[in-house]
Amino acid sequence: MLRLAAILVGAALLLVVYHFYLKQMPSTDQGTAPTQAISLTGVRSDLLQIAQAERSFIALNGHCASLDELISSNSLSVPRTGRDGYTYSAQPSGDSFTITATYAAPPARNPTDVTPPHFPTFTVDQTMEVHQID
Repeated sequence: MLRLAAILVGAALLLVVYHFYLKQMPSTDQGTAPTQAISLTGVRSDLLQIAQAERSFIALNGHCASLDELISSNSLSVPRTGRDGYTYSAQPSGDSFTITATYAAPPARNPTDVTPPHFPTFTVDQTMEVHQID
């Protein structure tokens, strides 16, 4: 009987751990679902890859390039102009640049949703720091 009680207590403990640590894992961004957080991580990674290609282009050519020029010069190892509804744009200015990822069009809100999904805008510049806007 003592073993059965110990098994039940252990199962209850595992259920509590599952509920608080696995089921309620925080997302990377406020107001995003875990699956959306995966996409946002990919967008951040793409921005850093584009910024690194831009820095390499500046080192070789002495000036910044547009996103199309980076792609046509094969400076990007994986040429990408967007991901999961986000589109990328580059604003070159002499030896500085800003790469921006904006969400094209948020989906229509379902009236039954309590909170609509959040699609933030991201930027990265020559400092290689990704910043979230709104």
